[in-house]
Amino acid sequence: MSEPKILLYYVFAPVADPEAVRLWQRELCESLGLRGRIIVSPHGINGTVGGELDACKQYLRRTREYPPFAALEPKWSEGTALVDAPEERLHGVERGARWQRITDFPRLSVKVRDELVAFGIPNETRVDSDGVVGGGVHLSPQEVNDLVAERGDEVVFFDGRNAWEAEIGRFAGAVVPSTRTTHDFIAQIDAGDFDDLKGRPVVTYCTGGIRCEILSAAMRTRGFDEVYQIDGGIVKYGEAFGNDGLWEGSLAVFDGREALDFAPGAAVIGRCRVCGAPSNAVSNCSDPACTHRFVVCDAHAGSPCEEHAQAA
Repeated sequence: MSEPKILLYYVFAPVADPEAVRLWQRELCESLGLRGRIIVSPHGINGTVGGELDACKQYLRRTREYPPFAALEPKWSEGTALVDAPEERLHGVERGARWQRITDFPRLSVKVRDELVAFGIPNETRVDSDGVVGGGVHLSPQEVNDLVAERGDEVVFFDGRNAWEAEIGRFAGAVVPSTRTTHDFIAQIDAGDFDDLKGRPVVTYCTGGIRCEILSAAMRTRGFDEVYQIDGGIVKYGEAFGNDGLWEGSLAVFDGREALDFAPGAAVIGRCRVCGAPSNAVSNCSDPACTHRFVVCDAHAGSPCEEHAQAA
């Protein structure tokens, strides 16, 4: 059995029949024993899938055979440990083998959506064969550092993730909007909350880069003249510089790992919402009807969010 891997990827390209692509992607993943989350829209594809190395390689090769996705370049990362499981509980692996089950993703989800990221502006986002039209200038990790070295405090980092993600890791001095969902970004920008940044170089950033493809284009449309995005997102920046760059803390991820560090000894900048202890762990609210996520220490894992704690 080969080692477990996780693929994080997206491609912006016109997709004529998203439902047909969804069915094909589900069948492909099931045949290879891959699990994870994939979204298909008229704007392209966005996915995070995990499985054995050989299966991930086959998935990548076959997905690239579809012309709109030929340029797909994923971010690779290590999967977590494997656990024993009875054969009857295994899915998508060779019959007759008592193999182990990869635990990064409990299931496979492949869905069609109006947007690859739910900013609430599906009709505003335009894509062509080169990707998102009108987005920010792509900077490599080194070019990000060069821009800061050249222009100093004039540069502002703009976090394109949900606010709870930034609690355990962010770029030094970043602007972190008070957002719970991506819909909140457009409302705050349209309300003028960040108008003071319009005359400055703004570097948008997010986990793998996809949110910033759309966010940077939306910001430019709304009068931000000098907007950049990090090519490959935080993942590529962290891989390039580890703990020695402008990134501080851990990266929140949406799989069984919850958070990852780019090098040993990463700063712990998060604080438990219950007791204030240093922590880079995030947890769901204990109320099953609540979707809030927040930072907790080990002692308070499984606690309710602040709203439900007050209600109790």
